Formats: sequence, C-alpha cells, structure tokens
Amino acid sequence: MAQAAAVAKPPAPPRRRRASATPRRLPYLLIAPAALLMLGFIAYPVISVFYYSLQEYNPTKPWRNGFAGLDNFTKIFTDDPVFWDTLVFSAKWVFVEVGLQLLFGLALALIVNQTFVGRGIGRALVFSPWAVSGVLTSAIWVLLYNSQTGITRYLADMGIGEYGTSWLSDTSTVFSAAVVADLWRGVPFFAILILADLQSVSKDLYEAAEVDGASRFKQFWHITLPHLKDAIILSTLLRAVWEFNNVDLLYTLTGGGPAGVTTTLPLYIANTSVDAHDFGYASALTTVAFVILLFCSIVYLRLSKFGGDNK
Repeated sequence: MAQAAAVAKPPAPPRRRRASATPRRLPYLLIAPAALLMLGFIAYPVISVFYYSLQEYNPTKPWRNGFAGLDNFTKIFTDDPVFWDTLVFSAKWVFVEVGLQLLFGLALALIVNQTFVGRGIGRALVFSPWAVSGVLTSAIWVLLYNSQTGITRYLADMGIGEYGTSWLSDTSTVFSAAVVADLWRGVPFFAILILADLQSVSKDLYEAAEVDGASRFKQFWHITLPHLKDAIILSTLLRAVWEFNNVDLLYTLTGGGPAGVTTTLPLYIANTSVDAHDFGYASALTTVAFVILLFCSIVYLRLSKFGGDNK
C-alpha cells in the first residue's frame, strides 16, 4: 500500500476549452445580408412569374382576372402563331449572331495576341465596343442607318443605291442591318475571353511543333483550338442566352419591325406585358422561354462535354 501510494499519478491532461462557434459562423453571418438580398431579388421575380403564368391578370380588365390554370400554356401551343414565328426568328438570330461573333472574335483574339507595335492601343480599340450599352449601340447605328444623313446617303452620292433608302424599313435588309449592329458590340466579348485563354498556352508547345515541321494551321488545329475548347463552349453558351434575351438593341433599332419580321420571343413578351398589359399570358410565355433555354443549355453542355478531356 505504501509503495502504491508512493507512486505518483501522472497529472491529468489539461482540459481544452471548447472552441467558440462564433468565429466559424462569422463569415456566413457577414455575407448573410447580401445573400438574402440577392435571393430576394432573384427568387421573388421567378416565383412571381410562375405564379402569374397560371393566372389571367390584366390590370386594365380587372373583372377578368383570376385563376386560369393551364389555359395560358394551351393558348401558346395551340392558338398563337406569333409565338412560333418569334421562336423561329429567335433561333435564327441566336445561331447567326453567336456563330459570326465567335468567328470574328476568335480572329481578332489571334491577331491581338501577336507582338506588334501599338498592340495595347489595338486591344483597347477592339475591346471598347463591349463597354457601350445596348441602347447607346442601337442609337449609334440608327444614326448610321438614317436615310438622310447615314451610310445610305453617302453610298447614293457615290452612285451606289438610291436616295432615301432605309435598310431598317426594308424587310429584305433589316435582318442583315441588325446583325451588323449587334456584331459590332458582341465580337469584343469573344475576343476578350479567347485572348485571356490564349495567354495561358505554353510557347514550348508551339516551339516543339515547329521543330517537328507542323504548319501554322496544324499548330492552330492541334494546339490552340483544343486548349480553347472550354472557353469557346462557355462563351458561346453565355452569349447564346444573352442573344436570345436581347431586347434593348432590337427594340430601339427596329421595334420588332418592319411587319414584325425582327420580333424575338423576349420582345414579344415585352410587348405583351407592357403594351397589351396581359401580364398573365406574358408570364406564361416567359416560363416557356425559361424551360427552352434550360433544356437547350443542358443538352449543349452534355453534347459538348464541357470540362472533359480535350481529346
């Protein structure tokens, strides 16, 4: 017993204080107000659109307001030829605009990626149209297309065309005129993203390819293009969504005319809600447009294998 008592017991390890949970939660508490504010600005409009898509809501005809169920959607697919016309034109607009903007943007990015005198100024000039708003862009091109003081006047002075010609009022030229105006603004977007990705391509790959006797085209096809795959997929997807939702430029430039030939689906939605005050039907059209964009985006990302192997 004495020996056992003589053996000193090892001191107990100090008890650790429980870490306060406040420091861990502090970052979330700090961003909570901004997150809730953003959620309110995003969630509330989306929920409202889904809600009103099931309603017949027109402030100018309050006696007709009420629950409509799926009547708005039935009307869209069975009794609204304007919907199909605007949807077809929207697809045409997106395909032409995104395709041309990608080609010209890629070409400009490859040019300004080279080393030459005044490259900084050249890049600034290439990227500057992207800083111009859609309404201001359309105002600039309205002046350029003006039949009295614009491009057609100077072409007529040189004997090309006739005086008083308005490309925005002619159904055979309005689409091309609108495409050119939007190209001026949209091409820099692709040039910026593609140029940023070009900066990360190792020069050793090109030097090794030159040693192996690869031509400039083969270097572009087997080195540059595979490296730009994800940047091209992402930029084309973003730009396709933006072009599909393009309202400001076409509304200011053509107003959807002449004879409605340049009316996109979002512009049709805007006219239905703002001009006709039929917010219930406009909400149903918005819901259909949202589903179309979501479906096409998912299919595009799956087919393009975004983020996957470049081989």
